[in-house]
Amino acid sequence: MTLFIDHVVITVNDINLSIDFYTNILGMELNEFTSTSDNIRRKSLKFGKQKINLHENLKPFEPHASNPTPGSMDICFVSMKSLDQWMKIFKNSQIQIEEGPVIKTGANGPIKSIYIRDPDNNLIEISNEI
Repeated sequence: MTLFIDHVVITVNDINLSIDFYTNILGMELNEFTSTSDNIRRKSLKFGKQKINLHENLKPFEPHASNPTPGSMDICFVSMKSLDQWMKIFKNSQIQIEEGPVIKTGANGPIKSIYIRDPDNNLIEISNEI
């Protein structure tokens, strides 16, 4: 296949709260860059070979989705860290696990998952391949 995901965009209410969650809880790396299309400083979250670009709700960058809305994303991250380790991290950070661990179907086969919410109530699935 000639396609792969380079990045996704999350629309957020409070960019600093989102940066704190994704860097300090999920362990992503904050990346600040200047857009080549409009010379505006932007922020993204890097993990592996992918990134999440952050757009603030009241000032999204052009172009953007037709209805950019905080809390509308549902995303699954596959982790090498065990779900037990994640559950300890979430407990220590007072983040409620909404569901799991449960067996689901991932892109490459069965996965075991837990579900939490980010500061904008996006559904975050953390999984281990089985």
